[in-house]
Amino acid sequence: MATARKLAGDVKDMALADQGKRKIEWANQQMPVLQSIRKRFIKEKPLKGLRVSACLHVTSETANLAITLRDGGADLALCASNPLSTQDDVAACLVRDYQIPVFAIKGEDTETYYSHINAALEHKPRISMDDGADLVTTLHTKRKELLPELIGGTEETTTGVVRLRAMAHDKSLRYPIIAVNDANTKYLFDNRYGTGQSTLDGIIRATNLLLAGLNFVVAGYGWCGRGLAMRARGQGANVIVTEVNPIKALEALMDGFRVMPMNEAARIGDIFVTLTGDKNVIVAEHFESMKDGAVVANSGHFNVEIDIPALQRMASSHREVRPFVEEYVVSEGRRINLLAEGRLVNLSAAEGHPASVMDMSFSNQALSVEYLTKNAASLEQKVYPVPEHIDKQIAKLKLDSKGILIDKLTPEQEAYLASWSEGT
Repeated sequence: MATARKLAGDVKDMALADQGKRKIEWANQQMPVLQSIRKRFIKEKPLKGLRVSACLHVTSETANLAITLRDGGADLALCASNPLSTQDDVAACLVRDYQIPVFAIKGEDTETYYSHINAALEHKPRISMDDGADLVTTLHTKRKELLPELIGGTEETTTGVVRLRAMAHDKSLRYPIIAVNDANTKYLFDNRYGTGQSTLDGIIRATNLLLAGLNFVVAGYGWCGRGLAMRARGQGANVIVTEVNPIKALEALMDGFRVMPMNEAARIGDIFVTLTGDKNVIVAEHFESMKDGAVVANSGHFNVEIDIPALQRMASSHREVRPFVEEYVVSEGRRINLLAEGRLVNLSAAEGHPASVMDMSFSNQALSVEYLTKNAASLEQKVYPVPEHIDKQIAKLKLDSKGILIDKLTPEQEAYLASWSEGT
């Protein structure tokens, strides 16, 4: 078995660490489920000596996950899963106060981004943790020599799970991975309520626009799109949904939203947000139809959802008019405003999901890593769901933390549900 090289990390400014520590402590107050897991991990050390490389958004919530894994005995290295999502003060604190190597600087260029991924992989991980599958992709393409070390991995987000399932379908996936994104206590809450609130937060912080009365176009009606559409309507916006899936389009229609193709929405929309996980959702023909002052943002994982090169080619001029707002002047002097370089607007222009909802997502991560450690030998090289007992355990712990009690089935009710002979 290979030995990991001691890593130091690469962060923007260690002088920011005090501020980062306060942010980490504030988030921790809103993460009672992860707190309870951390207390058990401190006593049991279920991850003792386990090398973990994590490619996640470096935020105060992620910091609490990293600390939990460390306290469970893991030897962790962390890099960013998006060039604009890093909270530099948090990164500095993790290095200084918790001795966790972090390779992440907000605003890093593409070359630095991938150098940080490779730096985290120098840890020679036994477990990978991903948000978007960049770590797994790098392992399977450029760092294949490390694959024999891997016993398992986890994936946090929808886009990453799609990529991993494609790898599994092609039989190119070389180790088992748990799709944390697909846990009920993740996507029903993080994707819907977390993305819904934090995306609006990012847009409002970047633009200071009043949403009431504006035509707000949501591209994609998955769980993230559902959450954003619901929250935008709550702000008084006129919400329009674009979709390629007829079932989701019908659902959006029956949820009370207007549904139309993007080429129609482009003519009337004021704000556009992509949440599809696919590429080229908004392209040149849509930019050609947009009104002066249109705002375009992305809350899907990668910035490929918006054809930014096409917008750049069309523009006669370009400038930054506010932090995270780039104004492109196109034909007839129309101004199209791109937010956060087309990257995740909720993490680039704001702080990402609230800690309370990430509490469940990262509890899934922590318990999935523990599960992989105990069961890796019996798992195949494919994508697995989070075990149901973990999902339900997290939901119960979350309810307990809020002081909420629920009913239990009586023995009679359990017998009725398990039988087929009793009718009316």
